[in-house]
Amino acid sequence: MKERDVCEITCVDNEKTARVGQQLEKDQHITEVTKIFKALSDENRLKIAYALTLEEELCVCDVAHIVGATTATASHHLRHLKNMGLAKYRKEGKLVYYSLDDDHVKQLIHIAIAHQEEVASRE
Repeated sequence: MKERDVCEITCVDNEKTARVGQQLEKDQHITEVTKIFKALSDENRLKIAYALTLEEELCVCDVAHIVGATTATASHHLRHLKNMGLAKYRKEGKLVYYSLDDDHVKQLIHIAIAHQEEVASRE
């Protein structure tokens, strides 16, 4: 017989659900966190962000070369990461260098990759 992954009866813990529901309503950052995950859900942007965890900063041309994209496409993705607060840039002459905004972004990416490696090793 196939195992079902849903409750077979309805049993709600009113105290627990009220507490969690109130916390979700109070936390104004959920929407902004959703935007972070949405920005990283694009494979090219995640590759770029991961590359920026491996090097402190990369110029747009380097990023384009690493991910196999045009500089225009790499620039578009980097700009999106910057607009989402995940990356920052500095200009040096005619070159633009990007880096991740802070260590939280690096940790988020490393944790996600470590999690996936763990999941893959169980398969």
